[in-house]
Amino acid sequence: MNANYDVIIIGGGAAGFFTAINIAENNSKLKIAILERGKEVLSKVRVSGGGRCNVTHACFIPNELVKFYPRGEKELKGPFHQFCSGDTIEWFERHGVELKIEDDGRMFPVTDSSQTIIDCFQQAVKKWGIDVLTGQSVQSLFRGEDYWKVETTRDTFKASKIVMATGSNPKMWDMLETLGHSIVPPVPSLFTFNIKDPRIKDLMGVSALASVKVKGSRLQASGPLLITHWGMSGPGILRLSAWGARELFAKNYQFVLQVNWLNDLDFEETAELLRELKIEHAKKIITKKSPFDFPNRLWESLVLASGITEATKWADLSRKQLDNLTGQLVNGQYHVNGKSTFKEEFVTAGGIDLKEINFKTMESKILSDLYFAGEILNIDAITGGFNFQNAWTGGFLVAKNFSN
Repeated sequence: MNANYDVIIIGGGAAGFFTAINIAENNSKLKIAILERGKEVLSKVRVSGGGRCNVTHACFIPNELVKFYPRGEKELKGPFHQFCSGDTIEWFERHGVELKIEDDGRMFPVTDSSQTIIDCFQQAVKKWGIDVLTGQSVQSLFRGEDYWKVETTRDTFKASKIVMATGSNPKMWDMLETLGHSIVPPVPSLFTFNIKDPRIKDLMGVSALASVKVKGSRLQASGPLLITHWGMSGPGILRLSAWGARELFAKNYQFVLQVNWLNDLDFEETAELLRELKIEHAKKIITKKSPFDFPNRLWESLVLASGITEATKWADLSRKQLDNLTGQLVNGQYHVNGKSTFKEEFVTAGGIDLKEINFKTMESKILSDLYFAGEILNIDAITGGFNFQNAWTGGFLVAKNFSN
């Protein structure tokens, strides 16, 4: 099949669909196609947020929102002033999808189902007559004088303009590199830490608000930390992995993690607190009850790791044991040996070099009539709806170029 279009969007994910729909709404006369290499479209939307689709985050101030992006913070300021989280809520409402805010700021459809978002997009592409073509794996891109030629495994297409929304696809990066774009090499972001340590061995499911630091570096983060059967996860760990994506890759994911289970208390403050507890609870057994805001199982494990026996009373705590316990609480050292992917939400740091993009239009500075949206760029965020917000904002800005 040979087909001509005004606009071809390569990639049938969140960014691709959102861009196509917004282009059609801006100019209904345009002939638009979405090319997807797989059999299914919107597969990442389906699994995101545990199948509920974490659409965006309730952070409505652009200058604050950008702080959730380890890569892209500076570049997204302007775009977020054009289309921010509040605009996303409004857009989906206008398309019949109501969103709700959860306690941690994440936003989901009120139905708690990603299918709601998929249905919304599918209805819109149908309404605007956008062709959605699956099984179209792009093999080559050719820039003619005033057109683009796209060859897939099945067909050849021509278009006036191309939008790349292929996410973290190395094949597409290679293709764009041959056309003159620079690619920042991809490394994983948003991952959990593999730790084998007797202190956390049987504590799967235990959670605590903690601050974490990579020993010998400036990398640190805080937030809920979750102990899993393979090591540590939770927002605090994911935050650290996102900001440390390149540095931890360079360390081959072998490093020492310093954990402060009391989050913001330092060594001196904690030692003082323990001395007070020693007087106050002199006759009580130390392991029996956690005096801090985390589960007893974790407290007991840290007490035993400090060389204190199960039957020791507070009154019998030696100076050395008190110092050991303080160290375990505020500066526990855990050897990380590898990483695991966080759920199905695989996020990559890397992609098209941001210096080569005009962030007013999302057009390539290297090749005219070539636009980008979503994770194909060297932009990524921590977990919480921020990666989707980047996709929506990019798609909106691309579409502005196609107004009547």
